[in-house]
Amino acid sequence: MQNNNILSVRNLSKLYGTEKGRAVKLKNSGLDKDTIYKKTGVTVALWDINLDIKKGEIFVIIGLSGSGKSTLVRCFNMLNKPTSGEILFEGKSIGSFKKKELIDYRRNKVSMVFQNFGLMSHRNVIGNVEYGLEVKGMSKSQREVKAKEMISMVGLEGLENELVSNLSGGMMQRVGIARALANEPEILLMDEPFSALDPLVRKDMQFELLSIQRKLEKTIIFITHDINEAFKIGDRVAIMRDGELIQVDTPEEMSENPANDYVKQFIDGADKTQVISARNVMITPNSIVRLKDNPNYAINMMRSNRVSSAYVVTEKMKLQGIIAIDDAIRANKEKLTISDVMIRDIMTTSPDALLRDIISMAAETKYPIAVVDNDGTLKGIVSKADVLSSIL
Repeated sequence: MQNNNILSVRNLSKLYGTEKGRAVKLKNSGLDKDTIYKKTGVTVALWDINLDIKKGEIFVIIGLSGSGKSTLVRCFNMLNKPTSGEILFEGKSIGSFKKKELIDYRRNKVSMVFQNFGLMSHRNVIGNVEYGLEVKGMSKSQREVKAKEMISMVGLEGLENELVSNLSGGMMQRVGIARALANEPEILLMDEPFSALDPLVRKDMQFELLSIQRKLEKTIIFITHDINEAFKIGDRVAIMRDGELIQVDTPEEMSENPANDYVKQFIDGADKTQVISARNVMITPNSIVRLKDNPNYAINMMRSNRVSSAYVVTEKMKLQGIIAIDDAIRANKEKLTISDVMIRDIMTTSPDALLRDIISMAAETKYPIAVVDNDGTLKGIVSKADVLSSIL
C-alpha cells in the first residue's frame, strides 16, 4: 500500500536546560514535567512524540499554554532542533539535511504563517506577498504575476498597492497567507494565525482557509487553543498536554471516543454540531411501507409502531416520500393508492451532513429528516429532538 504520509515524527523529544541526561532518567522513571524542572532546571518541552501527517490534510494541534504545540511545529522547519528523535519529510530525515538542503526545504517545501502576521510595514501588499519569490531570485515580472494570483485567491484583489499598515487585522492575515502560498510550499505551518482576530473575522478566515485548502490541496498544520476552531477545520486533531501527545483522531471520533478524562474535559465545551454527523444520530425508522402496499397496511404499520406517519420506499429501498395517518385513512376510504396521497416534498440529508448544517431544516420540518445516500436509498431518520438538543 502506498505511503501517503508527507511528514512523520518518530520518538521526538525537546528539552531545554543543562542537565538533560538527568532529566531524561527522571522522566523515564515516571516523574512529571513540573517535578523534573524543580529538581534539574530542565524543561521537558516535548516528550516521545510519534505521529504521521498525511498529504493534503488539515492537521490541527491543540493544547493549553505550555503543552508543547508551538515547540513541535517549530521542529517541523528546524527553527527548533530536537534533542532526540527525528522528523521525516517524504521519508527523509530533515535532521540529516545539509545546509543547502535545509535552505531548499525552508524555501520551497514549507512556509509559515504567524499569529502576529509578520509583515513588513514599509512594503505594500504585493511587496509583502512577493518577498519570498524575490529571495528565491524570481524575475520581477514573474513574481508580480504569481503574487497577484495569490492576492486574488485570498480576496484582496485591487489592494495590491495598499500599505499593509492601512489594513485591518483580517486583511493583514490574508496577506500573510498569500505570502506563504506564493512560494507554492507542500506544507503550510500556521501558529495560532487567527487568535488575534475578532470572532466574526476569525470565522471568515476559517472559511477562507477551508476554501483555499480545497482549491490547492496543500497540507496544513494548524495550531490553536480553541477546540471549536480545531473541530471546525481539522481533518484530524492532536491534543497535547505537558509536552506529550494524548490523542490523535478525527474530530468526530475524538468527540465520540475520548482517550481519557483529560481529553473528555478538554472537548466538553466544544460545539458538538461541528463534528457530529447525521450518521451518528440517525435511527432506523420503525414504519416503512412500499409503494405497492395498500393504505390499510400502512395504517396497521403506524398503529403497531404508535407513530403517525410512515416512510414510503421502492422494492430497493429508494425513498419516495412520507404517508401520514390521516392521508392513509382517507386513501383507504376513497380506494386510492399510497402513491396518490403520499407527501413527496420531504426534507432529506446525507449520512455525512453535520448537525450544524441541518439545524434550520430540523426547526422547520414536521417529520423526522430522512437520511439518504447518493442513490436515494433510505439509510435512517434523524429526529427534530436529536438535532435541536445537540446545540444545548
